[in-house]
Amino acid sequence: MSEYANKKTRGAFIAAVFACKGLGFWQEGYSQLFSSVAFKAKFDAPAYEVNALASTVPQADYLWRIIVMVGAIPAAMTYYWRMKMPETARYTALVAKNAKQAASDMSKEFMRRHGLHLLGTTSTWFLLDIAFYSQNLFQKDIFSAIGWIPPAKTMSAIEEVYKIARAQTLIALVSTVPGYWFTVALIDRIGRFAIQLMGFFFMTVFMFALALPYDHWTHKDNRIGFVVMYSLTFFFANFGPNATTFVVPAEIFPARFRSTCHGISAAAGKLGAIIGAFGFLYLAQNKDKNKTDAGYPPGIGVKNSLIVLGVVNFLGILFTFLVPESNGKSLEEMSGENEEEPESAVELEQQPGYRTRTVPV
Repeated sequence: MSEYANKKTRGAFIAAVFACKGLGFWQEGYSQLFSSVAFKAKFDAPAYEVNALASTVPQADYLWRIIVMVGAIPAAMTYYWRMKMPETARYTALVAKNAKQAASDMSKEFMRRHGLHLLGTTSTWFLLDIAFYSQNLFQKDIFSAIGWIPPAKTMSAIEEVYKIARAQTLIALVSTVPGYWFTVALIDRIGRFAIQLMGFFFMTVFMFALALPYDHWTHKDNRIGFVVMYSLTFFFANFGPNATTFVVPAEIFPARFRSTCHGISAAAGKLGAIIGAFGFLYLAQNKDKNKTDAGYPPGIGVKNSLIVLGVVNFLGILFTFLVPESNGKSLEEMSGENEEEPESAVELEQQPGYRTRTVPV
Protein backbone atom coordinates (compact mmCIF):
# COMPACT_ATOMS: atom_id res chain seq x y z
CA MET A 1 0.00 0.00 0.00
CA SER A 2 2.76 2.45 0.93
CA GLU A 3 4.49 1.81 -2.40
CA TYR A 4 1.43 2.78 -4.42
CA ALA A 5 0.76 6.05 -2.59
CA ASN A 6 2.36 9.48 -2.90
CA LYS A 7 4.11 11.02 0.09
CA LYS A 8 1.50 13.75 0.67
CA THR A 9 -1.41 11.38 1.29
CA ARG A 10 0.37 8.11 2.00
CA GLY A 11 -0.45 8.08 5.70
CA ALA A 12 -4.17 8.64 5.13
CA PHE A 13 -4.19 5.98 2.41
CA ILE A 14 -2.65 3.29 4.64
CA ALA A 15 -4.64 4.38 7.70
CA ALA A 16 -7.89 4.24 5.71
CA VAL A 17 -7.19 0.65 4.75
CA PHE A 18 -6.51 -0.16 8.40
CA ALA A 19 -9.64 1.76 9.48
CA CYS A 20 -11.76 -0.76 7.61
CA LYS A 21 -11.04 -2.95 10.62
CA GLY A 22 -13.54 -0.72 12.40
CA LEU A 23 -16.19 -1.66 9.87
CA GLY A 24 -15.44 -5.24 10.83
CA PHE A 25 -16.17 -4.37 14.46
CA TRP A 26 -19.54 -3.02 13.38
CA GLN A 27 -20.31 -6.06 11.26
CA GLU A 28 -19.34 -8.35 14.11
CA GLY A 29 -21.41 -6.43 16.63
CA TYR A 30 -24.52 -6.23 14.48
CA SER A 31 -24.32 -9.90 13.50
CA GLN A 32 -24.26 -10.78 17.20
CA LEU A 33 -27.11 -8.41 17.99
CA PHE A 34 -29.40 -9.55 15.20
CA SER A 35 -28.63 -13.22 15.75
CA SER A 36 -29.19 -13.07 19.50
CA VAL A 37 -32.44 -11.08 19.11
CA ALA A 38 -33.75 -13.61 16.61
CA PHE A 39 -32.80 -16.57 18.81
CA LYS A 40 -34.22 -14.91 21.93
CA ALA A 41 -37.56 -14.29 20.20
CA LYS A 42 -37.73 -17.89 19.02
CA PHE A 43 -36.18 -19.71 21.99
CA ASP A 44 -36.92 -17.65 25.08
CA ALA A 45 -35.54 -19.09 28.31
CA PRO A 46 -35.56 -18.28 32.05
CA ALA A 47 -32.62 -16.76 33.89
CA TYR A 48 -29.88 -19.02 35.22
CA GLU A 49 -30.84 -18.36 38.85
CA VAL A 50 -34.45 -19.37 38.08
CA ASN A 51 -33.69 -22.58 36.20
CA ALA A 52 -30.04 -23.32 35.51
CA LEU A 53 -30.66 -26.16 33.08
CA ALA A 54 -33.41 -24.47 31.07
CA SER A 55 -31.50 -21.15 30.84
CA THR A 56 -29.23 -22.63 28.18
CA VAL A 57 -31.48 -23.91 25.42
CA PRO A 58 -29.92 -26.47 23.04
CA GLN A 59 -30.36 -24.08 20.11
CA ALA A 60 -27.97 -21.61 21.76
CA ASP A 61 -25.15 -23.83 20.56
CA TYR A 62 -25.94 -22.71 17.01
CA LEU A 63 -25.77 -19.03 17.92
CA TRP A 64 -22.01 -18.75 18.35
CA ARG A 65 -21.43 -20.93 15.29
CA ILE A 66 -23.48 -18.58 13.10
CA ILE A 67 -21.60 -15.55 14.44
CA VAL A 68 -18.22 -17.15 13.67
CA MET A 69 -19.31 -18.25 10.19
CA VAL A 70 -20.49 -14.73 9.33
CA GLY A 71 -16.99 -13.48 10.15
CA ALA A 72 -15.45 -16.09 7.87
CA ILE A 73 -17.18 -14.71 4.78
CA PRO A 74 -15.18 -11.45 4.41
CA ALA A 75 -12.00 -13.34 5.31
CA ALA A 76 -12.54 -15.73 2.40
CA MET A 77 -13.27 -12.84 0.04
CA THR A 78 -10.11 -11.04 1.15
CA TYR A 79 -8.02 -14.13 0.43
CA TYR A 80 -9.32 -14.27 -3.14
CA TRP A 81 -8.74 -10.57 -3.83
CA ARG A 82 -5.25 -10.67 -2.31
CA MET A 83 -4.26 -13.48 -4.66
CA LYS A 84 -5.28 -11.25 -7.58
CA MET A 85 -3.19 -8.25 -6.50
CA PRO A 86 0.06 -7.66 -8.45
CA GLU A 87 3.36 -7.00 -6.72
CA THR A 88 4.44 -3.36 -6.57
CA ALA A 89 6.95 -1.85 -8.98
CA ARG A 90 9.49 -1.34 -6.21
CA TYR A 91 9.32 -4.94 -5.06
CA THR A 92 9.59 -6.28 -8.60
CA ALA A 93 12.58 -4.07 -9.41
CA LEU A 94 14.53 -4.42 -6.18
CA VAL A 95 13.62 -7.80 -4.68
CA ALA A 96 11.88 -10.26 -6.95
CA LYS A 97 14.56 -10.03 -9.64
CA ASN A 98 17.46 -10.27 -7.20
CA ALA A 99 16.48 -12.22 -4.09
CA LYS A 100 20.11 -12.99 -3.19
CA GLN A 101 20.98 -9.29 -3.16
CA ALA A 102 17.96 -8.57 -0.97
CA ALA A 103 19.05 -11.24 1.52
CA SER A 104 22.60 -9.88 1.50
CA ASP A 105 21.39 -6.35 2.18
CA MET A 106 19.24 -7.62 5.03
CA SER A 107 22.18 -9.23 6.81
CA LYS A 108 24.82 -6.57 6.03
CA GLU A 109 23.13 -3.24 6.50
CA PHE A 110 20.06 -3.90 8.53
CA MET A 111 21.24 -3.52 12.13
CA ARG A 112 23.42 -0.53 11.37
CA ARG A 113 20.73 1.47 9.61
CA HIS A 114 17.46 0.20 10.98
CA GLY A 115 18.05 -1.82 14.14
CA LEU A 116 16.71 0.85 16.51
CA HIS A 117 13.82 1.57 14.17
CA LEU A 118 12.79 -2.08 14.21
CA LEU A 119 13.10 -2.13 18.00
CA GLY A 120 10.80 0.89 18.09
CA THR A 121 8.15 -0.59 15.80
CA THR A 122 8.17 -4.03 17.43
CA SER A 123 8.15 -2.79 21.03
CA THR A 124 5.38 -0.22 20.53
CA TRP A 125 3.18 -2.69 18.64
CA PHE A 126 3.87 -5.33 21.31
CA LEU A 127 2.97 -3.00 24.18
CA LEU A 128 -0.06 -1.57 22.39
CA ASP A 129 -1.56 -4.99 21.75
CA ILE A 130 -1.12 -6.09 25.37
CA ALA A 131 -3.34 -3.21 26.45
CA PHE A 132 -5.66 -3.08 23.43
CA TYR A 133 -6.58 -6.76 23.33
CA SER A 134 -6.87 -6.99 27.11
CA GLN A 135 -9.44 -4.21 27.02
CA ASN A 136 -11.20 -5.57 23.94
CA LEU A 137 -11.49 -9.20 24.93
CA PHE A 138 -12.46 -8.60 28.55
CA GLN A 139 -14.92 -5.74 28.23
CA LYS A 140 -17.59 -8.12 29.48
CA ASP A 141 -15.67 -8.89 32.68
CA ILE A 142 -14.88 -5.25 33.36
CA PHE A 143 -18.41 -4.03 32.67
CA SER A 144 -19.81 -6.85 34.81
CA ALA A 145 -17.43 -5.94 37.64
CA ILE A 146 -18.74 -2.37 37.78
CA GLY A 147 -22.35 -3.47 37.26
CA TRP A 148 -22.98 -1.97 33.80
CA ILE A 149 -23.83 -5.45 32.50
CA PRO A 150 -26.14 -7.49 34.79
CA PRO A 151 -24.69 -10.53 36.57
CA ALA A 152 -24.71 -13.62 34.37
CA LYS A 153 -26.93 -15.50 36.81
CA THR A 154 -29.77 -13.04 36.18
CA MET A 155 -29.88 -13.81 32.45
CA SER A 156 -30.31 -16.73 30.10
CA ALA A 157 -27.40 -17.68 27.85
CA ILE A 158 -28.90 -16.01 24.76
CA GLU A 159 -29.83 -12.87 26.67
CA GLU A 160 -26.27 -12.64 27.97
CA VAL A 161 -24.94 -12.74 24.40
CA TYR A 162 -27.31 -9.90 23.49
CA LYS A 163 -26.38 -7.70 26.48
CA ILE A 164 -22.64 -8.16 25.90
CA ALA A 165 -22.95 -7.55 22.14
CA ARG A 166 -24.98 -4.41 22.76
CA ALA A 167 -22.36 -2.98 25.12
CA GLN A 168 -19.42 -3.82 22.85
CA THR A 169 -21.14 -2.48 19.73
CA LEU A 170 -21.94 0.76 21.54
CA ILE A 171 -18.28 1.18 22.51
CA ALA A 172 -17.23 0.51 18.91
CA LEU A 173 -19.81 2.96 17.58
CA VAL A 174 -18.90 5.94 19.77
CA SER A 175 -15.16 5.49 20.30
CA THR A 176 -13.34 2.74 18.42
CA VAL A 177 -14.49 3.51 14.87
CA PRO A 178 -14.34 7.34 15.19
CA GLY A 179 -10.78 6.99 16.47
CA TYR A 180 -9.72 5.23 13.27
CA TRP A 181 -11.12 7.98 11.05
CA PHE A 182 -9.67 10.80 13.15
CA THR A 183 -6.31 9.22 12.35
CA VAL A 184 -7.14 9.08 8.64
CA ALA A 185 -8.09 12.77 8.65
CA LEU A 186 -5.10 14.06 10.62
CA ILE A 187 -2.16 11.69 10.12
CA ASP A 188 -0.70 13.65 7.19
CA ARG A 189 -1.25 16.96 8.98
CA ILE A 190 0.17 16.41 12.44
CA GLY A 191 2.32 13.35 11.74
CA ARG A 192 2.62 9.76 12.92
CA PHE A 193 4.89 10.47 15.88
CA ALA A 194 2.56 13.06 17.42
CA ILE A 195 -0.51 10.84 17.03
CA GLN A 196 1.22 7.81 18.52
CA LEU A 197 2.70 9.75 21.43
CA MET A 198 -0.62 11.46 22.14
CA GLY A 199 -2.48 8.15 21.96
CA PHE A 200 -0.21 6.36 24.40
CA PHE A 201 -0.27 9.40 26.71
CA PHE A 202 -4.05 9.60 26.96
CA MET A 203 -4.40 5.82 27.21
CA THR A 204 -2.06 6.01 30.21
CA VAL A 205 -3.95 8.93 31.76
CA PHE A 206 -7.40 7.37 31.38
CA MET A 207 -6.24 3.94 32.52
CA PHE A 208 -4.83 5.34 35.75
CA ALA A 209 -7.93 7.54 36.13
CA LEU A 210 -10.02 4.36 36.05
CA ALA A 211 -7.71 2.23 38.17
CA LEU A 212 -6.63 4.42 41.07
CA PRO A 213 -10.16 5.47 42.19
CA TYR A 214 -11.60 2.13 41.05
CA ASP A 215 -13.89 1.74 44.09
CA HIS A 216 -15.47 5.10 43.24
CA TRP A 217 -16.45 3.85 39.77
CA THR A 218 -18.15 0.72 41.11
CA HIS A 219 -20.94 2.77 42.72
CA LYS A 220 -24.14 2.74 40.69
CA ASP A 221 -24.25 6.51 40.15
CA ASN A 222 -20.71 6.54 38.72
CA ARG A 223 -20.91 3.64 36.26
CA ILE A 224 -21.64 5.81 33.23
CA GLY A 225 -18.58 7.91 34.01
CA PHE A 226 -16.49 4.75 34.03
CA VAL A 227 -17.90 3.67 30.66
CA VAL A 228 -17.21 7.11 29.14
CA MET A 229 -13.59 7.11 30.28
CA TYR A 230 -13.15 3.49 29.26
CA SER A 231 -14.47 4.43 25.81
CA LEU A 232 -11.95 7.24 25.59
CA THR A 233 -9.10 4.75 26.03
CA PHE A 234 -10.40 2.98 22.91
CA PHE A 235 -10.74 6.27 21.05
CA PHE A 236 -7.13 7.24 21.75
CA ALA A 237 -5.91 3.73 21.03
CA ASN A 238 -7.26 4.09 17.49
CA PHE A 239 -6.56 7.80 17.17
CA GLY A 240 -3.12 6.75 18.27
CA PRO A 241 -0.85 3.71 18.32
CA ASN A 242 -3.29 1.08 17.05
CA ALA A 243 -3.23 2.86 13.67
CA THR A 244 0.30 4.26 13.64
CA THR A 245 1.99 1.00 14.60
CA PHE A 246 0.50 -0.41 11.40
CA VAL A 247 1.36 2.60 9.22
CA VAL A 248 4.95 3.38 10.23
CA PRO A 249 6.61 -0.01 9.55
CA ALA A 250 5.23 0.17 6.01
CA GLU A 251 7.09 3.44 5.42
CA ILE A 252 10.45 3.54 7.16
CA PHE A 253 12.15 0.35 5.93
CA PRO A 254 13.73 -0.24 2.48
CA ALA A 255 11.76 -2.11 -0.16
CA ARG A 256 14.11 -5.09 0.03
CA PHE A 257 12.88 -5.94 3.50
CA ARG A 258 9.86 -3.70 4.07
CA SER A 259 7.43 -6.61 4.23
CA THR A 260 9.77 -8.63 6.45
CA CYS A 261 10.13 -5.82 8.98
CA HIS A 262 6.42 -5.09 8.90
CA GLY A 263 5.77 -8.79 9.49
CA ILE A 264 8.23 -8.90 12.40
CA SER A 265 6.56 -5.85 13.94
CA ALA A 266 3.10 -7.36 13.48
CA ALA A 267 4.25 -10.67 14.97
CA ALA A 268 5.51 -8.80 18.04
CA GLY A 269 2.07 -7.23 18.29
CA LYS A 270 0.34 -10.60 18.12
CA LEU A 271 2.65 -11.88 20.85
CA GLY A 272 1.51 -8.93 22.94
CA ALA A 273 -2.10 -9.81 22.12
CA ILE A 274 -1.57 -13.37 23.37
CA ILE A 275 0.03 -12.11 26.57
CA GLY A 276 -2.76 -9.60 27.04
CA ALA A 277 -5.50 -12.15 26.42
CA PHE A 278 -4.20 -14.86 28.71
CA GLY A 279 -2.43 -12.60 31.19
CA PHE A 280 -5.42 -10.37 31.89
CA LEU A 281 -7.66 -13.43 32.21
CA TYR A 282 -5.56 -14.63 35.13
CA LEU A 283 -4.54 -11.27 36.60
CA ALA A 284 -8.09 -9.90 36.79
CA GLN A 285 -9.33 -12.78 38.94
CA ASN A 286 -10.49 -11.81 42.42
CA LYS A 287 -7.90 -11.93 45.19
CA ASP A 288 -10.29 -14.07 47.21
CA LYS A 289 -10.02 -17.64 45.94
CA ASN A 290 -13.68 -18.21 46.80
CA LYS A 291 -14.73 -15.49 44.34
CA THR A 292 -12.62 -16.47 41.33
CA ASP A 293 -14.05 -17.99 38.16
CA ALA A 294 -14.20 -21.77 38.23
CA GLY A 295 -10.82 -23.33 37.51
CA TYR A 296 -8.74 -20.17 37.96
CA PRO A 297 -6.34 -19.30 40.78
CA PRO A 298 -6.64 -15.99 42.67
CA GLY A 299 -5.36 -12.97 40.76
CA ILE A 300 -4.64 -9.34 41.59
CA GLY A 301 -8.14 -8.05 40.82
CA VAL A 302 -9.50 -5.71 38.16
CA LYS A 303 -8.15 -2.56 39.83
CA ASN A 304 -4.53 -3.73 39.92
CA SER A 305 -4.86 -5.20 36.42
CA LEU A 306 -5.86 -1.78 35.10
CA ILE A 307 -2.82 -0.28 36.84
CA VAL A 308 -0.62 -2.82 35.05
CA LEU A 309 -2.16 -1.79 31.72
CA GLY A 310 -1.49 1.84 32.59
CA VAL A 311 2.19 1.02 33.13
CA VAL A 312 2.27 -0.84 29.81
CA ASN A 313 0.86 2.23 28.04
CA PHE A 314 3.47 4.44 29.73
CA LEU A 315 6.23 2.18 28.42
CA GLY A 316 4.69 2.69 24.99
CA ILE A 317 5.32 6.43 25.38
CA LEU A 318 9.01 5.81 26.03
CA PHE A 319 9.55 3.38 23.15
CA THR A 320 7.75 5.73 20.75
CA PHE A 321 10.88 7.91 20.81
CA LEU A 322 12.70 5.16 18.88
CA VAL A 323 10.28 5.52 15.96
CA PRO A 324 11.19 8.15 13.31
CA GLU A 325 8.70 10.57 11.80
CA SER A 326 7.89 9.71 8.18
CA ASN A 327 5.33 12.42 7.46
CA GLY A 328 5.94 14.22 4.17
CA LYS A 329 8.99 12.14 3.25
CA SER A 330 9.36 9.76 0.36
CA LEU A 331 10.04 6.09 1.01
CA GLU A 332 13.56 6.55 -0.36
CA GLU A 333 14.25 9.41 2.05
CA MET A 334 13.11 7.31 5.00
CA SER A 335 14.92 4.13 4.03
CA GLY A 336 18.11 5.61 2.60
CA GLU A 337 17.67 3.64 -0.62
CA ASN A 338 19.08 6.51 -2.67
CA GLU A 339 22.41 6.09 -0.92
CA GLU A 340 23.55 3.48 -3.42
CA GLU A 341 27.14 2.62 -4.24
CA PRO A 342 28.33 4.20 -7.54
CA GLU A 343 28.67 0.81 -9.22
CA SER A 344 25.08 -0.09 -8.42
CA ALA A 345 23.81 3.22 -9.77
CA VAL A 346 25.70 2.77 -13.05
CA GLU A 347 24.37 -0.75 -13.45
CA LEU A 348 20.84 0.49 -12.84
CA GLU A 349 21.15 3.26 -15.44
CA GLN A 350 22.31 0.73 -18.02
CA GLN A 351 19.13 -1.32 -17.63
CA PRO A 352 16.71 -1.04 -20.60
CA GLY A 353 13.83 1.31 -19.91
CA TYR A 354 15.51 2.90 -16.88
CA ARG A 355 14.64 6.46 -17.95
CA THR A 356 10.98 5.63 -18.50
CA ARG A 357 10.36 3.57 -15.40
CA THR A 358 7.80 5.20 -13.14
CA VAL A 359 7.62 4.56 -9.43
CA PRO A 360 5.37 6.61 -7.14
CA VAL A 361 6.99 8.58 -4.34
